[in-house]
Amino acid sequence: MKAAVIVFPGSNCDRDLAVAFRAAGFETTMVWHKDGALPEGVDVVGVPGGFSYGDYLRCGAIAAQSPVMQAVSAHAGRGGYVLGICNGFQVLCETRLLPGALMRNAGLKFVCKMQRLSVGTADSAFTAGYAAGQEVVYPIAHHDGNYVADAQTLAALEAEDRIAFRYIGNPNGAMGDIAGILSPNRRVLGLMPHPERVIDAGQGGTDGAVMFRTLAEALVAA
Repeated sequence: MKAAVIVFPGSNCDRDLAVAFRAAGFETTMVWHKDGALPEGVDVVGVPGGFSYGDYLRCGAIAAQSPVMQAVSAHAGRGGYVLGICNGFQVLCETRLLPGALMRNAGLKFVCKMQRLSVGTADSAFTAGYAAGQEVVYPIAHHDGNYVADAQTLAALEAEDRIAFRYIGNPNGAMGDIAGILSPNRRVLGLMPHPERVIDAGQGGTDGAVMFRTLAEALVAA
């Protein structure tokens, strides 16, 4: 199993994500944003959290234009797996691999805390290790995590069972309490909370380890 973690100027969770993939058994490569291609045979691409390009224009907007994102989009188009966390979720929305946008938190403040979540669906390789409705706790750390989308998009996400996680006690004003969503083929996941920060008891929890382990199991079984 091979994972690639994209590194942008301003990424600050790229190594955390690589550690999480490696702990689940992935051979993991760091890929610089100016690279025009992914390593051969990559199964899953991780787009990490941080502040790509300093978020100087709009969160994820500049990163979405990086050469490597064309390769990531092509990978997703072939049915490859993509996981975007926090700023990575913003990048995936700006790249249009996922619908909607992440706006400034409703309280206009950066939020950083352990956050209770409800698993929205177990029907994906990322969430198959959980039960729908199960409560998990992941850290959050963001200033622009307020998920917004038009009514048609929100209805489609609901009807197609593509809401991966919801907040319990909405910390940022996100529509529908949405914390993470899936692509139509369920192989691209974007979420604001950080599963890679809870893969070891020493970090204060292991709820996130389930995501990486079940993704690995899905790829082994494929």
